Amino acid sequence: MNQVNMFDVNFNNYDFMDLLEYIDTTIRERNHSYILTCNVDHVIKLRKDKEFRTVYSEAGAVVADGMPLIWASKMLGKPLKQKVSGADLFSRLGHAFQQRKYRLFFLGSAEGVPERATKNLKASYPDINIVGCYSPSYGFENNEEENKRIISMLNETRPDIVFVGVGAPKQEKWIYRHYLSYRAPISIGVGATFDFLSGSVKRAPDFMQKTGLEWFWRLSQEPGRLWKRYLVDDAQFLVLLLKELRKREKANGQSFE
Repeated sequence: MNQVNMFDVNFNNYDFMDLLEYIDTTIRERNHSYILTCNVDHVIKLRKDKEFRTVYSEAGAVVADGMPLIWASKMLGKPLKQKVSGADLFSRLGHAFQQRKYRLFFLGSAEGVPERATKNLKASYPDINIVGCYSPSYGFENNEEENKRIISMLNETRPDIVFVGVGAPKQEKWIYRHYLSYRAPISIGVGATFDFLSGSVKRAPDFMQKTGLEWFWRLSQEPGRLWKRYLVDDAQFLVLLLKELRKREKANGQSFE
């Protein structure tokens, strides 16, 4: 398996077609696995969250979700193929999901949002097979009854892929704690994807996504909620990148200034 280690994370060097191959194989073999879409925020959170590190250590696949990670991989001399974002999964793989008739389940976001996301997706992919949607109650991850209800729903609908959009690291931890109970072949945390698909949150223009400025767009859309994440927490990424560069130069027997 072609992996790239950066920031103590083992990234699978996948583009979207590689990821689709992994999904196809896992579903065909009826294994139970989860995929992590690692961004700068994950890298920062992993430094101080032991449970999150455990979640990462047992993932079936870890892909790079964010241009800063792609740029960092090139600077470190181990380039990753492509940014593989949860928010881009349906624009890139929606046709394949439809063609293969995969059973999809949407868990997350505010009431009515996954349903609107479903309606909009069906406009682009009329035969996409979304077998269920559910907006969990606030604090659901700590509510035993709510979790039983969700697991029962998943066991009844038998999805091939469960998309969980409740924000990181909550969505990844929830998947880790429960994926062997509902036994879907693939689970993946997709953050604000349902909000984007439903139209309730506008996604950054393409040029901002490609130039690594999507974070600035998100911050301008929801400053009250996201200022700390982007302006305080994620600013630590530069320090971590310098450490990685020093580590690389040391391994090469050179000094880094």
